[in-house]
Amino acid sequence: MKIDKLKTPCYVIDEGRLVKNLEILMQVKDHTGCKILLAQKAFSCFAEYPLIGRYLDGTTSSGLFEARLGKERMGKNNHVFSPAYKEEEFEELVKICDHIVFNSFSQLKKYKDKLQGVKAGIRINPECSTQKEHAIYDPCAPGSRLGVTIDQFEEEFLPFISGFHFHTLCEQNSDDLKKTLDAVEEKFGSYLPQLSWINLGGGHHITKSDYDLELLESSILRLQKRYGLTVYLEPGEAVALNAGYLVTQVLDVVENGIKTLILDTSAACHMPDVLEMPYRPPLKDSGQPGEKSFTYRLSSCTCLAGDVIGDYSFDREIVPGDKLYFMDMAIYTMVKNNTFNGMSLPSIAAMDAKGDCKIIKEFGYEDFKNRLS
Repeated sequence: MKIDKLKTPCYVIDEGRLVKNLEILMQVKDHTGCKILLAQKAFSCFAEYPLIGRYLDGTTSSGLFEARLGKERMGKNNHVFSPAYKEEEFEELVKICDHIVFNSFSQLKKYKDKLQGVKAGIRINPECSTQKEHAIYDPCAPGSRLGVTIDQFEEEFLPFISGFHFHTLCEQNSDDLKKTLDAVEEKFGSYLPQLSWINLGGGHHITKSDYDLELLESSILRLQKRYGLTVYLEPGEAVALNAGYLVTQVLDVVENGIKTLILDTSAACHMPDVLEMPYRPPLKDSGQPGEKSFTYRLSSCTCLAGDVIGDYSFDREIVPGDKLYFMDMAIYTMVKNNTFNGMSLPSIAAMDAKGDCKIIKEFGYEDFKNRLS
């Protein structure tokens, strides 16, 4: 079926765009010899893992469940980082992961004798903030709990680790990566020759049209040639950027100073980053408020007064029954959605390059009920 025939709400993964993103990432791999992992915290739709696994080297995780999913569904390189690990989960992690990154030396000391041949790394904090808009995503901010600063570095434990990991970017270009690498070399450079790998984290907007691929590739080659390191990147957003839609239906139109469309989808439930970052998601065939003839506020049927997606304008009047298509809805949507107010989770569909859609997952009352007791 075509996208306009789908029952709403529904996430739709655009496999044609997904492949285009993966081809760009493969190009970076081919030009540099680096390894690229899927950050599952952004996109965990495992129905697409066989496709993604043709291009990428594996997955990276933020805890046991993601690590288990990466092992079961992709079965390639399997990295994990967490600010702290539970003892009862660590035994399984060492069985299914090939790289485990620690956030502190106290965690390394606690678990170093249980690694059983797994490659261990330490997350470093280069104290180099490059965030301009999203402070909530700045792990280099003063007081950050993420990563070891140079004044906290315990070099006597270097023999127990084989790599460094840092993650400082969010939707950024490679100039910010270069700035971060300069800080890493300045503060931690003396340790790099003693390591075998380095993970540059995620937040790289590699598949965005204006991304400087040449500078990214030269930065990777710089680390490889200068220190002999295997370089890992773990993008999430770049893998599925602009590779998804959220299809919704208009249920009602209400007016109180502005006309508001009541939708069967929700910012709070189905695209939480809209409220968390916040940001105004792109919407097909719409414009800025007042740009087109008919302006509406888009909201939901939850009871949260602030469950507002944004203000948009259209060339025609919008009426109940119309379907709208939010774009760039593959990332940080399915992985973060919830059932607040008893809202149903959107179905998940895959759309091939010809525009044909197939439902790969549907949700109902039992999914809501099973989250509770």
